[in-house]
Amino acid sequence: MFWLAILVSVIAAAWVVARIRRTMKERERAAEERAASLIAGLAVPAAAPANPAPQPVRAAAPDDLAQQKLLFESAHKAGEAGEPALAIQLYARLLARYPATTFANPAREAMEAQEKKLHTER
Repeated sequence: MFWLAILVSVIAAAWVVARIRRTMKERERAAEERAASLIAGLAVPAAAPANPAPQPVRAAAPDDLAQQKLLFESAHKAGEAGEPALAIQLYARLLARYPATTFANPAREAMEAQEKKLHTER
């Protein structure tokens, strides 16, 4: 009877481990799909004009500057936390909303670094 209990325990433990590994693989696959769709969404379409119309430059309001700084810092912290996909998304949002910001060049450089980091993790 003792050996039967041990055998059942070992089989149950093996089943639990197999189930956990399968769940982890499914989550990893889903994360890769999300990252791929994010990168595909950030890709520049081929039909985009070579020289887009220049955006009118206006003085940034204090609220705009605070929003820009918040987006930049959030993206930077996401990158430091090991979330390159989220960091890329936040940098892209910053550049889309405020293309003439003072944070544009550092944001572009950081975005390229995060894209490289995302590609090396695969």
